[in-house]
Amino acid sequence: GSRAFNVGIALLPEHRGRGHGAEAQRQLAVYLFAHTTVERLEASTDVDNLAEQRALERAGFTREGVLRHAQFRGGGFHDLVLYSRLRGD
Repeated sequence: GSRAFNVGIALLPEHRGRGHGAEAQRQLAVYLFAHTTVERLEASTDVDNLAEQRALERAGFTREGVLRHAQFRGGGFHDLVLYSRLRGD
């Protein structure tokens, strides 16, 4: 079976830009690696969401690439950036 989880968070606007997202994703990764057999965590965000990309990188995730037209919203297709964090990272 799969040993990968896809993770994501949502922050209310008044709590953004303070590092809470990066810290939450870092702690989630630590918890999941300590308490499950998961090998790989994945997270993705819109190519234009630079703040979330920085947060994922601060949380120890590695940018893997762009998923072209991976999400349909607001009447059109959007590219996503895929990140991962492995147990050994």
